[in-house]
Amino acid sequence: MSEKLNIAMLFGGNSSEHDVSKRSAHNIYDAMDKEKYDVTVFLISKDGIMINSKDSWRVFEGEDEDTIVAAAKEKMDMSNPLTPIAALSEMANIDFFYPVVHGNLGEDGTLQALFRLLKKPYLGPGIAASAMSFDKDLTKRILNQAGVRNTDYVLVTDQNYKDYTFDELTAKLNSDVLFVKAASQGSSVGVSRVTNAEEYAVALKDSFQYDYKVLVEGGLDKPREVFISILGNENPRASRLGGIVLPEDDVWYDYNNKFVDASGMVFELPAKMDDALAEEITDMALRAYKALGLVGLTRMDFMIDNNGVPYLGEPNTLPGFTNISLYPQMWEVSGISYTKLIDELIQYGMAEFERQNKLSYDFVSLGEERMGEKQYNAEVAK
Repeated sequence: MSEKLNIAMLFGGNSSEHDVSKRSAHNIYDAMDKEKYDVTVFLISKDGIMINSKDSWRVFEGEDEDTIVAAAKEKMDMSNPLTPIAALSEMANIDFFYPVVHGNLGEDGTLQALFRLLKKPYLGPGIAASAMSFDKDLTKRILNQAGVRNTDYVLVTDQNYKDYTFDELTAKLNSDVLFVKAASQGSSVGVSRVTNAEEYAVALKDSFQYDYKVLVEGGLDKPREVFISILGNENPRASRLGGIVLPEDDVWYDYNNKFVDASGMVFELPAKMDDALAEEITDMALRAYKALGLVGLTRMDFMIDNNGVPYLGEPNTLPGFTNISLYPQMWEVSGISYTKLIDELIQYGMAEFERQNKLSYDFVSLGEERMGEKQYNAEVAK
C-alpha cells in the first residue's frame, strides 16, 4: 500500500437520490485531507453504469451530466456484462472504496456486495445490515424483536392492497392522518401524508412506483423530530442530539425541506431537551445500531410525541453530507470536525475489513458420492 490511501469515491447512482449524492460527494471530497488520500471519483449514471474517471470528474465539476454520460456510453461495449463496473479497472490499486451513493443500489447492500467480491475495504455497514436497514419493513421487525419502540404500521403490498380501505387503516392505526411509505426508499421519496381516501389512493400509486411493499403508519400529532449520529464498529458512540423546527405552514419534514429549500427551517444543534429523554433516545439508537448489525456510521431519526415519548423512525446507513445534512453537523457540535470525521470513518472501514478477514471458511472435499436406497411409494403418489 502506498503512503497515501488510494480512495475510489463513487457518487450519483440509479436512485431518486442521485442529485443528493452529487452534493454530498462534493462536500466530502472538499473536506478530505489530501495529504492522506489520493481520491479518484467515479460517477454512477442514472441507469447504473460507472463512468470513466475523466468524464466523472467533469460531471463532478459541474458540466452537464446527461451530455457527458451519453458520449461516454457510446464508447462502451454494452454487450459485455461487466461494462457497468469496467471503469474501476482504471485504478491500478484501490485501497478503499468510499461510496457516496444514497438509496437504491447504493445503500441497500448492492455496492457492498461488489466491494466484498473485489476484496476491498469500504465505508459503512456490510451487505446484510445495509439491506435490512434499507427495508423499512425488515427494520421494524428487527426493532420490535429488540424492544426498540417505533410507530405501528400495516404492510400493504401489490398483492393485498385491495384488502385495506382508508377508513379501515385509520381505525386499525388509531389515527386520522396516515403516512404512506415505499419500504425501500430514503429522503422522504415515495412518502405521502394523507387525510382522506382520495389522497390515500394517489399516495399508494406513488409509493408502488418505488417498491412492491408499502408501509402505512399512523401519524403522531405534531411530533418533534430529532436526530442522532452514530459512529463506530463493535463499540459505537453517539453524538449529541440535533433537532429541527419546521416552518409554520409545513406539517412534516419532506424532501423539499431536506434538500431543496431549508431557508425556513430552524436547526437545533444541539437540541434542547430533558437529560433523561436525551439518554433514552441515545440508548434506543445504540441498541438499534447493534440489533441491525451496523458498523461505521448511521444517522437515526426519531419522533417525540406530545407526551414526550420517543419513537425511532428509521436508520440511514449512508446519510447525506450536503450543507443541510445533519449527520456531520451533529458531530461538529459534539467536538469532531468534518475532516476528522472522514478520517475516523475510513479507519473504521479498514478495521472492519481486517476483522472480517479473520473469519475462516473451510473447504471439505465431498469424496465419492454414495446414495441410499430409494423407495418409491406408488400408493402415496396416486
